[in-house]
Amino acid sequence: MISVIVCTFNREKYLKNCLDHLADQNAAPAKYEIVIINNNSPDDTERLCHTFIERNTNLNITYHLEMKQGHTYARNAGIERSKGEILSFVDDDAFVHKDYVSEIKNAFKQSNVQAIGGKINPIYEAGKKPSWMSRYLLPLVSALDMGETVKEFKGTKHPIGANMAFRKSVFDEIGNFDVTLGRRGISGLEGGDEKEVFLRMKKLKMRLEYHPSICVEHIIGENRTTESYVKGLALGVGSSEKRRLDRNGIVKKWLEEIVKFGGSLVLAFGYLIRFRVSAAWMLIKFRYWVAKGLIE
Repeated sequence: MISVIVCTFNREKYLKNCLDHLADQNAAPAKYEIVIINNNSPDDTERLCHTFIERNTNLNITYHLEMKQGHTYARNAGIERSKGEILSFVDDDAFVHKDYVSEIKNAFKQSNVQAIGGKINPIYEAGKKPSWMSRYLLPLVSALDMGETVKEFKGTKHPIGANMAFRKSVFDEIGNFDVTLGRRGISGLEGGDEKEVFLRMKKLKMRLEYHPSICVEHIIGENRTTESYVKGLALGVGSSEKRRLDRNGIVKKWLEEIVKFGGSLVLAFGYLIRFRVSAAWMLIKFRYWVAKGLIE
């Protein structure tokens, strides 16, 4: 069985559509379950989830209210309550394709694959992507497109949380998500929880693969295309890395940031000569805010 875990917080606006897409799969209902983890949402999420369960009695659906606030607590609750051998995670504002479950099953037929990440297409709520967006900042909106062929995530590359799946045995071997990392309700935009899991996997030489056929559409709300959001996210990236790394790791990280800042200047110049001033300026500001997060 494949367990599809949806961790949700205060997203009733998108959650129904997310769940409806999971209910409309070409895979037989017995082949998968939907595990909904409500991370103590203050909106109408609980009623919406119970209504969904009542309307889909043919599906295997589990609902749990996780009172400990934090994305990692919700993800870990999903792991503990799942029955499947394969665990997939889908964001509550992401909509899977009809063949999502069957494509995950096909991807894990290879015995040496331990985790996979699929394609994530951003759908901008405002109707178009912001002028400052460049392909180098697409991860800010959890977008991922590495082409149309299956390939390994090499180096520092790894799947993105909006569309990722694991063998459950991975967590038996390396442990669950680090609860000191990740977002917590409406307070801050810290992350790093999924990155830390994938780094642990890579240390053990576990294979991570990109599968473009496992595709989701990810809604990007207007609030996520503002400069204040990007700043908060960049500061969160920096503070999460500071929390994750030890003293020696921080020194290495600063050297890495210096190199990245130099690279951003080169990329920014390329955008400037193409008259994309806002894209150039945002690249530089993002790296500055990450560095600031590392300091604070």
